[in-house]
Amino acid sequence: MKEYLYDILGYFESLKEVGLALLAFIESSVFPIPPDFLLIAMSLTFPQKALLFALICTIFSTLGGTLGYAIGIFGGRPVFYWLFKKKAHYLEKVENLYDKYGCWAVLAAAFTPIPYKVFTIASGIFRMNFINFTVMSFIGRGARFFIVATCLMLFGETIKAYLELVIIAVTLVIIAFFVVLYKQRKRIGSVSVSQTE
Repeated sequence: MKEYLYDILGYFESLKEVGLALLAFIESSVFPIPPDFLLIAMSLTFPQKALLFALICTIFSTLGGTLGYAIGIFGGRPVFYWLFKKKAHYLEKVENLYDKYGCWAVLAAAFTPIPYKVFTIASGIFRMNFINFTVMSFIGRGARFFIVATCLMLFGETIKAYLELVIIAVTLVIIAFFVVLYKQRKRIGSVSVSQTE
């Protein structure tokens, strides 16, 4: 299985920037391999172009997310269940996150290791505002890819083993932000209800 994945990544890498753009695009809607692996490999080989690679990933991952959004709109739940047979329960979890956090849930999904394609397709199913979806995707994906690229550009191979820790640390900060935001919204909601009574 690993050899198969290496062969796929090797093919995309042979296409250089075009391969990176293609991988970032299809991963956001249907493909299982994230572009991070190729971004890391190419940034280590050409550190002077790391930020360019991050920009390519950001743009095409966001564009790919719009394809996932379209799949959700036109394919609906049947397509979601077909694509994620073993993860069908994700849709209910995503719906709960949307109910609580709205488009901010897309930002978290775009930045954290949560499967981004699950959120892009679900966003179409639940008819999330398209502009909000696109903006949050761009910000979230950009933050993730540029952090990875900047770390590799500055520290090279030595930071590679710690990249996941860096991403996890920032993810925890984002989760903490969501918790505070949720509690703040609940507090404001309870105050509004009490004032109307």
